[in-house]
Amino acid sequence: MASITIRNLDDDLKAQLRMEAARHGHSMEEEVRVILRHRFSGKPVGGLGSRIRERFSVAGGEELALPERRDAPRAPDLGE
Repeated sequence: MASITIRNLDDDLKAQLRMEAARHGHSMEEEVRVILRHRFSGKPVGGLGSRIRERFSVAGGEELALPERRDAPRAPDLGE
């Protein structure tokens, strides 16, 4: 296995990486490996909406015309 050293990493970026690693239960090194693996796997990384769009994009789509908003938005009636 190869090694890589990253110099001059911004302190804020390092802190974000540390937080993400902790959130996923990984070391910082493992978090970087996961990020790189996802980036170069050819699979898109995104949220649920991105994955749904990708799955159904082969079926084509229909552009819908949005109606013009005439009235100002109203606050919801919470029954109080």
